[in-house]
Amino acid sequence: MTTLKDRPGTALLVIDVQKGVMASAVEADAVVKNISGLVDRARSTGTPVVWVQHSSEELPLESTQWEYVDDLAREPSEALVHKTFGDSFEGTDLEDVLAAAGVGKVVVTGAQTDACIRSTMHGAFTRGYDVTLVTDAHTTEDLSAYGAPPPQQVIAHTNLYWGFQGAPGRTAETVASAEVAF
Repeated sequence: MTTLKDRPGTALLVIDVQKGVMASAVEADAVVKNISGLVDRARSTGTPVVWVQHSSEELPLESTQWEYVDDLAREPSEALVHKTFGDSFEGTDLEDVLAAAGVGKVVVTGAQTDACIRSTMHGAFTRGYDVTLVTDAHTTEDLSAYGAPPPQQVIAHTNLYWGFQGAPGRTAETVASAEVAF
């Protein structure tokens, strides 16, 4: 039901599942396993998989911590979007990649829940995309020392929040990885 004209397709976004990000993420192994299963299912249905990779002072380009985790491998034909902001649309070619594939709905996975996942979902939603957050395929690190809630609460709140979003001509939903339909 996207507001984007002639874009009935769906894409799986795999955001920042990089070694330096996942090293301190909660339940990282389970999240990576769920994402891996989604990648396999998306590929088997011809659904585009779009890989998003962040770089910053903490994740310098071409460094070990900048690389995707070993259990996830991008196919050469799959889009790779490089970013330096939380929102995967800001200063990137993500919109062009999705438009070229006729995508009006994004299925969001990755890290970090309270940063790049949240801002990318807001960015997609405000740009007219339908958005699905996969409840067991995103994670974050423990930032409670800086005043954030514990990571499990951050994840639970984000899942709750996105399950109740709506806007004219757009939908937002949350589903477990086993329930994702491509």
